[in-house]
Formats: sequence, structure tokens, C-alpha cells
Amino acid sequence: MARLAQTAGLNDVQQEILSTVRNFVDKEIIPVATQLEHRDEYPTEIVEGLKELGLFGLMIPEEYGGLGESLLTYALCVEEIARGWMSVSGIINTHFIVAYMLKQHGTQEQKDTFLPRMALGEVRGAFSMSEPALGSDVSAISSKGVRDGDEYVLNGQKMWLTNGGTSTLVAVLCRSDEGHPEGTAPHKSMTTFLVEKEAGFGEVRPGLTIPGKIDKMGYKGVDTTELIMDGLRIPANRVLGGTTGRGFYQMMDGVEVGRVNVAARGCGVAQRAFELGVSYAQQRHTFGKPIAQHQAIQFKLAEMATKVEAAHAMMVNAARKKDSGERNDLEAGMAKYLASEYCKEVVEDAFRIHGGYGFSKEYEIERLYREAPMLLIGEGTAEIQKMIIGRRLLEEYRFQG
Repeated sequence: MARLAQTAGLNDVQQEILSTVRNFVDKEIIPVATQLEHRDEYPTEIVEGLKELGLFGLMIPEEYGGLGESLLTYALCVEEIARGWMSVSGIINTHFIVAYMLKQHGTQEQKDTFLPRMALGEVRGAFSMSEPALGSDVSAISSKGVRDGDEYVLNGQKMWLTNGGTSTLVAVLCRSDEGHPEGTAPHKSMTTFLVEKEAGFGEVRPGLTIPGKIDKMGYKGVDTTELIMDGLRIPANRVLGGTTGRGFYQMMDGVEVGRVNVAARGCGVAQRAFELGVSYAQQRHTFGKPIAQHQAIQFKLAEMATKVEAAHAMMVNAARKKDSGERNDLEAGMAKYLASEYCKEVVEDAFRIHGGYGFSKEYEIERLYREAPMLLIGEGTAEIQKMIIGRRLLEEYRFQG
């Protein structure tokens, strides 16, 4: 049968990349994902396989050793990987946000230093905005970077750092009042600092501590941590772009990439949930026939497939808009909102199709049921996306009375 969520207009290179990734997912991820997830075990062998495929350099320009592919290609690869195990897609997401921010905003020295090693997966990226007390209110960030000669001294506590333990380069958003008079809008006095560190937990460099992994309901395997800075000193040349006060805009640019990524993850998880649901419905018999032949189940499958198609189309549109160089916060917000909500609904419908067996850890749908909620809050909640969408719509449809 024709698969759901096909993408028109791909070139031969894109099709070959996606075929390779899908085969890798089917052979190397799906067979072990549930076992690793139940043990909350980092997928070391899978990550090494992704490095061999060149996926850590997928969007990094060829001049720095990457493949120089588009956001669309990356998003479609993420969709395939999330179909296998969403946690693996999270491992590469934050890496690529940092690589993208370096490519778009870094100094030449910063690009030359980090991008070639990031393309090989030797340097692994993570980015950090959130803090324990602020949630979605980025303007309330209290972590601070203060100039001291040729260095900055960073203090503060960050939260929800994906790849916190395994990363070796973290883009950290802090307040930096230097050169910004009192009363300056908060978002104009923020700076992104590039913090190099050792992989691992505990004190990973003087003044920087990564506590142990946060125990989560789902999204296991990938390490999610806090980040504590206490007198952390970094060279002044590790201010992203070389100029303070631009951090908020740099981070928001990166988050647009992240929102397309989360939309792609929602599409991938929803696709897998549909695959599990439609397969089980043809194997399970009630009242003398497969439950797939009951009209109620057919209706449910029809709704699930339609949601998978709609979310995929919106995600592809958001990625292509970003690739064109146009502003895409509206499209990215819509895609992230719709894909994450539809993902939750498709997973729940597949769970219902499984009946009591869906509640058993022996069945893959149980894992998906715990993973889907993370997408509702990652890279901004539904409410945040609606605020972005509403404001942009009012800009586009301003009343001319």
C-alpha cells in the first residue's frame, strides 16, 4: 500500500538519504527501542550509527565537513527517527539547533572552531534557555554573565537541558547588562554564551555542575538535566557572534528550527502509532472477525490517517518556508501546535484499539503513550504557540478602518 506522509518534490539525494535513514530505523532502532527505553539506557550504539551515516553534519555546510542539506531534509530525517524512538531524535535536535545558531550568528573563528567537529559528532551540542522559576517567560531569566577583563563570569541555574550530560558544547542564554543602560527591555540585554565542557555528570569544569539525570515519565534514554553555574569563567570570545545583547534573537531563531523539529517528531510518533494500530486491528478478532472490519475501528483508523497526513503537510510547509529565507514563526508555530496535538490524539486512538493490551509494557504503544505528552510542552506549549500565531495573524490581517 502507499505509505502515509509522502513528500512531493524531493530530489534524488534527499530520497536516498531518507531511504537510508528509514532502513536504519527499521533495522537498528525499532527492534531495541522499547528495551532500552524501559531501562532508561542511553542508546550509544544507535548514536554511533547516526555518526557513521553523517547525520550529525546533515545541515552543516560542506565547507565545514557537513552535508549541507536543508531544514526540510533534516526534518524528514527526524520524522523517520522519531518513528523509531523519539528520544533519539531529541539527541540530534539540540545538537542541530546549536550548529544552526553558530552557522547563522557565530563569528568566523567560532564557526571554524566548532562546526567541523560538530559535523563529525566529536563535539555534541545542547542549548539552554529555561530556568526553574520561569517556564515560558524567557524575559524573566535571572542567570547572569558579568564582564571581568577578558572573561565573563556566569552564575545561575538552568533547567530542562536535553543532552546535558553527553554534550560538550552548550549555548547558554544569560542576562548581560554591560553596555545596556538601566531600563533596557529585558530581551535586549541577553547574551548567548558558548560554554565548552566535558561530557558526564558532576562538576564538568570549574564553576559548572551537571547534576544527575531528571527522572521522567517518558522521553527516556536521552539525558535531561539541570545546569548550575557558580563563578563559571569563559573567554570573551565565546560570546556568540562576538557582541552582547543579541542572545534573545539568536535563541528565537534557533527555536524556530526546534519547533519544526518537534513538529517532525510529532509526525513520526503519530505515524508509528498508526502503523501499530492498523496492524493490531487486522490481527485481533472479536465477534468472529478482525476488529478492523468493524465500522467503529475503520472510522478511527480513517481519522488517525487524516491527522498524520495533515500534520506532515504543515510540518513540510514550515520547513520549506524557513529554507526559503523567509520568516516562518507563524508556520512553525502552527506546525508544532497541530502536530503535537494530533500526535497525542493518534497515539491515544492506537492505544484504545489495543484495548487492555495497550496498557501492557510488552506492547510498543505503551511507550508511545508516555512519550507523546512531552511534545505538548517541548519548544513551547500549545498556549505559547497560539499566542505566536494570534499575534502574527493580527500583523497580516491588520484592520484598515
